[in-house]
Amino acid sequence: MEILVCVKQVPDDSVEISLDPKTGAPALDGVTPVVNAFDTYALEMAVRLKEAAGGEVTVLSIGDESVKNSLKNCLAVGADYAYLAANDAYQSADPEIIAKELKAAKEAIEEKTGKKFDIVFCGKETTDFASGQVGTILAKELSAPVTADVVDITAGEGKVTVKQETEEGYCMIESGLPCVVAVNKPEYDPRYPTIKSKMAARKKPIEELAAEEAGAAQVEVLKVYAPAKRAAGVKIKAEDPAEAVSQALAMMSEAKAI
Repeated sequence: MEILVCVKQVPDDSVEISLDPKTGAPALDGVTPVVNAFDTYALEMAVRLKEAAGGEVTVLSIGDESVKNSLKNCLAVGADYAYLAANDAYQSADPEIIAKELKAAKEAIEEKTGKKFDIVFCGKETTDFASGQVGTILAKELSAPVTADVVDITAGEGKVTVKQETEEGYCMIESGLPCVVAVNKPEYDPRYPTIKSKMAARKKPIEELAAEEAGAAQVEVLKVYAPAKRAAGVKIKAEDPAEAVSQALAMMSEAKAI
């Protein structure tokens, strides 16, 4: 089975990021770039599928030269091949442009290698803009079926069965191949690289592809701003529980919350 995993490099979401007061843009100086969290879940799911059903995993990203370090990390945790579609302005591209560039890069890899991808994995969204649209638009561009919020996958004869998380529970869905899946957080965590796998990843080449012109952006970000800070809460101090409840009810009544 030939598997393609699309990943994006984003600022480390474990670090609190503020806005630059002069530019209004996120202040990213000193923030380490990492692979998007949902894309790491997608890669782990893809590698597990490869281990169960056989095949190869290829990772693909769009970005500048710095993204190659993130792709090396993907190679260290189970990917077999890595490709970079060069685009220094990828952060300003809207989801439709990204999807079209991913399609073009996928087709370029297939033409170069002579193989056809059975499944394209994406994270359900990115932790920087969280549009949650790229996987669905990519499936439209590829004329392929798509399932979002996937938390597990198994392979069958010419098809896959995916477990989709919903607000009410889970759905089991069969999909023909080729297909696109957008991955949510599964019940397991991504594996960590070993020293041996890191050393092996350093020796693997990352092939660069020319990014395709995908037309003008359909979406424009007009403003980025921080959410309003929450007001400080009120602590109720009362020795008697009944008195504490009475005070709470009085406060809610005064605020017209009840």
